[in-house]
Amino acid sequence: MVNFVLVAGARLGAWAWDEVVPYLRAAGHGVYPLTLSGLAEKRGVLAGQATHVQDIVSEVERQDLRDVVLVGHSYSGIPVGQAAERIGDRLARVVFVDSSVPTDGESFISAWPDGGAAVKASIAENGGFWPLVPAAHYDGEGLTDEQIARLVRGSTPHPGATLTESAVLAGALSELPATYILCLPAGAESDDAEPDEDVAELLNSKHWRLVKMNTGHWPMFSQPRELAQIFIESAVE
Repeated sequence: MVNFVLVAGARLGAWAWDEVVPYLRAAGHGVYPLTLSGLAEKRGVLAGQATHVQDIVSEVERQDLRDVVLVGHSYSGIPVGQAAERIGDRLARVVFVDSSVPTDGESFISAWPDGGAAVKASIAENGGFWPLVPAAHYDGEGLTDEQIARLVRGSTPHPGATLTESAVLAGALSELPATYILCLPAGAESDDAEPDEDVAELLNSKHWRLVKMNTGHWPMFSQPRELAQIFIESAVE
């Protein structure tokens, strides 16, 4: 048995894992979906990047978890990757779900056009939060109309400082045992799809493994059973 700590991406909370959790528990694992500060039921808090990292570390320590598999989806790969090195020998593996990965001294938007200037402007115009996106944002991601409606209904504005503040890593991310799940865009062939350059470099490490899923960026909605199975298989590597 391992203990999965599940952290969803921007604008989402623990609720995003509702369809994945039963499969993991049925396999006998501990499951701890986590809402980061400023999101979902914790909405309105002007959290920063360090706060989100501490949210994850504190959950592991509060529950006194061992054999921990930290899962980060999309944006949350940034705080999850930092938290992974801070929980020491409690960590069994990190799983990045179609996510960003942290680079010391770089933020979530560092590599975006103009250094994320448009995102920073949007945050400034919306009281320090990254605003919600329309339903059309989820088109072409293998989601049903009902699943898109759930995403739109459950999302909350994302605390902007978590996107603009830099990650802090003490060691090399490549030394952590990790699985990277690459989700394929609509119409993409599995053999042709490749991860971003920073992830590709990490995958040269003997500690990292790549798994591809034929679905869009939100597999916890579009393919929850298949995603859970990848988590389970990753945990026993």
